[in-house]
Amino acid sequence: MIPPSVIDEAGIIDRFRERFGSFGAQMAGVIVGLEDVIEQIVISILCGGHCILEGVPGLAKTKLISTLSGLMTLDFRRIQFTPDLMPGDITGSDVLQEDQTTGKRVFHFLPGPLFANIVLADEINRTPPKTQSALLEAMEERQLTVGGRTYALPSPFFVLATQNPIEQEGTYPLPEAQLDRFMLKIQLGYPGEAEEIEVAKRATTGYVFETRPVLSGEDLLELRQAVRGVPAGEQVYQFAAGLARATRPGAEEASAFVRENVAWGAGPRATICLMLSAKARAVLRGRYHVTTEDVAAMALPVLRHRLRLTFTAESAGLTPDAVILELLKSLSVRGVRSGRK
Repeated sequence: MIPPSVIDEAGIIDRFRERFGSFGAQMAGVIVGLEDVIEQIVISILCGGHCILEGVPGLAKTKLISTLSGLMTLDFRRIQFTPDLMPGDITGSDVLQEDQTTGKRVFHFLPGPLFANIVLADEINRTPPKTQSALLEAMEERQLTVGGRTYALPSPFFVLATQNPIEQEGTYPLPEAQLDRFMLKIQLGYPGEAEEIEVAKRATTGYVFETRPVLSGEDLLELRQAVRGVPAGEQVYQFAAGLARATRPGAEEASAFVRENVAWGAGPRATICLMLSAKARAVLRGRYHVTTEDVAAMALPVLRHRLRLTFTAESAGLTPDAVILELLKSLSVRGVRSGRK
């Protein structure tokens, strides 16, 4: 890892922004719309975090991630999660092989698809908890323990997962402990009319767009350090911590609305993710400092999967997004600009 003292954050960020214009243009050549979604995925990658995309079938979730990975000179693997997938299928396992030198049979570790820089966990909620849990060590520690031995994963390492929110038969919802390890939960909606027409034109004609890599693994590691070096004032840290603490029904900062509708709120990891993602957002907008608007803009993808509503709230149709927006509104009323319209 590069020592912070020798990093020229401003220079690294300026070089990245020069390339990011090409990055966005190439994504637009393949993916129609979804600019906010693309930005949030890039923010997650710049922070070294994982993200999960949720949307109905046909919204180009898999296409989006595979295209994005093609713009970086990184090793990419796609894992199609199914009910019969076993942990060893993704982590790898010890295989008995004959040693060509001695003629004896010995065990050799055969790495699984998790040994890549970018791992697409497609339809992650279609595999049982036993296999889902095999991702926990990889996502948190960037390593895997197989057969009593620990193997380091490549650096950088990102898990980009997808799941379908409407089809529940034959699925296994992710436990809260695993959801918390995803930095962002990004929701995809239906495209607008003009975007849908453009999608249909591209899919029903001979349209082809060739992409080329613009970022390397070394670039991303430098950017990750540079993002952490972006300064933020004490007020911004207080705003991020106050927002996360306000989601906890047992905290002093919790309102009557939260105590009534939230069973439990976001933990300290949420505050960390709010600040890191806000720094990355500032970088993407060409700024070298963070504001409360950056934090507020990242509140939904950072917090929506870290809240559990009460049964009464869910029965009434309340969503985590609605709770978060209400909290942002109350913070704005109390004098802190939320940055949302």
